[in-house]
Amino acid sequence: MPNVSPSPARPVGLLGTHHVAIIASDYARSRHFYTEVLGLRVLAEHFRAERQSWKLDLGLPDGTQVELFSFPDPPSRPSRPEACGLRHLAWRVADVAASKAALEAAGVSVEPLRVDEFTGRRFTFFADPDGLPLELYETGV
Repeated sequence: MPNVSPSPARPVGLLGTHHVAIIASDYARSRHFYTEVLGLRVLAEHFRAERQSWKLDLGLPDGTQVELFSFPDPPSRPSRPEACGLRHLAWRVADVAASKAALEAAGVSVEPLRVDEFTGRRFTFFADPDGLPLELYETGV
């Protein structure tokens, strides 16, 4: 059992997640996936000529943002859920079965629903166009 330490004496003061940055291998394909399939709202979109790179700022209803970047010939990176480093990106949903059905109707392959053994809440995994593992976690409204 892990040792749970008390809150630090001088907390950093984190308030939440501001953004998550993703580098796409095919900007147009990923832009479509995140805006049309997942329904994230476009906040801003800029082409950075000096880097030959797009930067798309996307918003979720809670204020969290996803930054979608393109770069010429980005190196690949292991992205399986058990690879060392960031494991996956998870989003809260009210009804995971309905969200799963919507993704599947859009042609996205989604794993069967699972139940979190500690919370009893349902969740599932799917991947973005580059294979980045994404999770839907049911928290209700």
